Amino acid sequence: MNIPINKNLKRVVIIGAGFSGIQVAKKLRRDKYQVVLIDKNNYHTFQPLLYQVATAGLEPDSIAHSIRNIIKNTKNFFFRLANVDYISTKKQIIYTNVGELFYDYLIIATGSITNYFGNKNIEYYSLPMKSIPEALNLRSLILQNFEYSLLTNNQKKKKRLMTFVIVGGGPTGVELAGALAEMKKYVIPHDYPDLDNKNMDIHLLQASPRLLDGMSKTSAEQAYKNLKELGVTIWLNCLVKDYDGKVVLIEKDKNIETANVIWAAGVKGAIIKGFLKEDIENNRILVNNYLRTIKYKNIFAIGDIAYMKKNKFYPNGHPMTAPPAIQQGNYLVKKFNLLLINNENIDKNYPPFIYKNLGSMATIGRNKAVCDFSFIKLKGFLAWIIWMFVHLVSLVGFRNRVIALTNWIIQYFQYNKSVRLIIRPFCRKKKVL
Repeated sequence: MNIPINKNLKRVVIIGAGFSGIQVAKKLRRDKYQVVLIDKNNYHTFQPLLYQVATAGLEPDSIAHSIRNIIKNTKNFFFRLANVDYISTKKQIIYTNVGELFYDYLIIATGSITNYFGNKNIEYYSLPMKSIPEALNLRSLILQNFEYSLLTNNQKKKKRLMTFVIVGGGPTGVELAGALAEMKKYVIPHDYPDLDNKNMDIHLLQASPRLLDGMSKTSAEQAYKNLKELGVTIWLNCLVKDYDGKVVLIEKDKNIETANVIWAAGVKGAIIKGFLKEDIENNRILVNNYLRTIKYKNIFAIGDIAYMKKNKFYPNGHPMTAPPAIQQGNYLVKKFNLLLINNENIDKNYPPFIYKNLGSMATIGRNKAVCDFSFIKLKGFLAWIIWMFVHLVSLVGFRNRVIALTNWIIQYFQYNKSVRLIIRPFCRKKKVL
């Protein structure tokens, strides 16, 4: 991988440039460590706004930022664009598609991938939304099916092309349903005047008894009310059995005909080969209260991939969202920077990681959002403004903030989304039998 050996510095290899990995890469002291960051992309993605890329609200480059531009201090820092295939925990070597690399300390921050719960048909025919390419695929599919709807007089086919089913009623599903509902209300009449927007149906399917399981009951009820007002059909206590590309099969032998299924029903850790079965639980790597893996003293895991179950506040592991990932990244940086790493006693000389839940939020549409803080629950316009502010300041890079803010202002006053472009037509890969 063409990385020089520095005998005076311990080498720290970070796999993954998500919310947690990028924090470590930015802040680790280069006078103590040689830092190597590996990722399959050369950019960091602000995932909470992927749904806006998918629904033509933002261009992808406004939620992505070059990793090399994020890391300002390049002394003893190396970035390599690579896919990690295997980790030899005994030899302390990672194997990638561009070569192998020895590590003194390894930080795994690979994040999560979509969980289809073993259903191969759903995995093939539905669309996930965990990355920019996937969001662009979804955007293309949505716009292509609007175009195809214009080409047919078959009412049944037209209805199927304009029916959208979102599986998963968490923040992603709720925000996506709201965005599609606004497309129905504002975009269809403007861009497709010869399409009847009454043919566009939006279904949100949730397996549990309510939306937004991780938020308060008050916020869940408000989100339900707002989505119903926008015309979204909500199915609670609803499990999806199968999807063949045309019909979603639901429990109790009900079904929905649709050409558009968006899967937002769950994620699992993106685990790299090389770990044993006892190292993994619930598709995540087991760590202790100091984010160190259970068996390997020089391997740490942070973010979505880390599963800290010995925690009285989060016995099932921390939420697989950005705030815990960022806090874990910052915790590990301080731990590495303040102490000379000693595998025997570092955990004894440093306090355990404690996640501080600063709140959660979700937006449903124009002037509609919900926010849960420890001291107050907010809804409506004020919650929407807070949601926009938090996401705006969290974006990496001044340019990205300006572009996002400009787009939001224009869309607010013009009731219109301006980036409805099919740049890369979506074509589903041939199914392997």
